[in-house]
Amino acid sequence: MAESDTGLDRDRLNALIAAVAERQDVEAFEILYKHFVPKVRSYMMRFSGDRVIAEEMAQEAMLAVWKKAAQFDPARGQASTWIYKIARNMQIDALRRGPRPTFDPNDPAFVPEDVEAADIEFDREQDAERLRAAVFALKPDQIDVLRMSFYEEMPHSAIAAALKIPLGTVKSRIRLACEKLRSALKENQK
Repeated sequence: MAESDTGLDRDRLNALIAAVAERQDVEAFEILYKHFVPKVRSYMMRFSGDRVIAEEMAQEAMLAVWKKAAQFDPARGQASTWIYKIARNMQIDALRRGPRPTFDPNDPAFVPEDVEAADIEFDREQDAERLRAAVFALKPDQIDVLRMSFYEEMPHSAIAAALKIPLGTVKSRIRLACEKLRSALKENQK
């Protein structure tokens, strides 16, 4: 279809691009957009063979027309030639970047994590609260050795040195604390 077939002759296209360049005229750009997007999309389709990619590239080309409208010089060529040149340069840039990666929908990075059932989450929260209460029921010296052993991952000999107590005492306190926690948690589950 020739440009004159749609009522957009060379002078009209030049005036529309000038309006976009000078005043960021949205209505003028809309006319250009409606006229050129189907043509540029078809042009891009021949390059990519993928309708989605062709649509994206046509959108990008028209965005570049909006941004670069002030660079258009009607003395150097027709508006359609200038717009297709922008589209061609986008194709060349896309080729240089290489093919777009294809995404595997089953890739673990893209698969949402399963949502835990509410009753399981509730049970886990109750277990955590029971454990917290059981820990706070321990003697302070037992809490200290448990913290140092399990959270700070200190060896028993380092705990004994830090607290200035015999190694056997450290082991006894850890064993007694674990037994108290175990029995407190068993009582709460009944």
